[in-house]
Amino acid sequence: MIFVHPELDEKDLRLLHGLQVAPRIPWTEAARILGTNATSEAARWARLRDRGLAWITAHPGGTYRRVTLALVEVDCLPGARRAVVDAVCADPRAVTVEESTRGRDLLLTVITGNLAALTEYVLDDLEALPGVARQRTYVATAVHRHGSHWRLDALSPAEEAAFQAVARRETAAVPMTPPRDAWPLIEALATDGRSSAADLARATGRNPATTRRQLARLLASELLSFRCELASEVSSWTVSSTWTAHVEPADHRKTVRALATMPELRMCISTTGDANLAMTFWTRSPHDMLRIERTLGEQLPWLRLRDNAINLRTPKRMGWLLDSSGRSTGRVVPPSALAAY
Repeated sequence: MIFVHPELDEKDLRLLHGLQVAPRIPWTEAARILGTNATSEAARWARLRDRGLAWITAHPGGTYRRVTLALVEVDCLPGARRAVVDAVCADPRAVTVEESTRGRDLLLTVITGNLAALTEYVLDDLEALPGVARQRTYVATAVHRHGSHWRLDALSPAEEAAFQAVARRETAAVPMTPPRDAWPLIEALATDGRSSAADLARATGRNPATTRRQLARLLASELLSFRCELASEVSSWTVSSTWTAHVEPADHRKTVRALATMPELRMCISTTGDANLAMTFWTRSPHDMLRIERTLGEQLPWLRLRDNAINLRTPKRMGWLLDSSGRSTGRVVPPSALAAY
């Protein structure tokens, strides 16, 4: 049984689930699967987006192998948290900013073009930021699961499979090299991942025919992935928590496979350090954390939990600035790592 927020109905949730699977699906295709019509689905999406309840953005493609990703814990000086939050939210290298409990003030997800750029950010720029007391950095060595994989439970298996078929069909069989000077297109897609070639031509001032060809090459390059995000309050999964754990190398693969079966899992990465696994779970209440801890202990007895903490507020998620309730404000700081493409 899925909880329905007062501002949503079941049709909204079904569309959102479909867009999580195939973010750029044409409205005619979405309507065919959902048994509605394209005009209704386009209007439904416009309403959700205008209210800040859902949005689609572009982010580094695949498993993030072309970029360097790190989790950075930040401790702030007394009274300085707000100023530090504003500063890191404005920085395109800190793609997600979470205000946390338990031993840290902020948890940043940082994505840079390479390790040298990450080093410059955490050792030079972040430590010199007024109000920052200290930081601890955990570099990701592998990304096993990220926000693009998380799903609502609103579609039937057959409907989800139909959306997956469309998503596969829109993936090029042979990857292409991206066009030159792709950044204006990438920047626009980070702001609206459903932008058409005509939308991008208007936004960038480029020739429509040229933009159409460039967009096709960019989408076929596999440098970008698209993600349908939604305000956590409307999903009923309102509590975000980050966990760290240690697992021996011999148990690593089976651990990741087991974690991937948990519907609450939002993110899972391998990191440097003794706590070599980091996970984010979305749950319906803080009480669910005890259930997850019990499940991990029963099903993965070799996993050694090191820490868990609730993320109280997320002022920025994958470049998008959010209000205190987690809704999109409409303001976007495109991740600078995308410019490296």
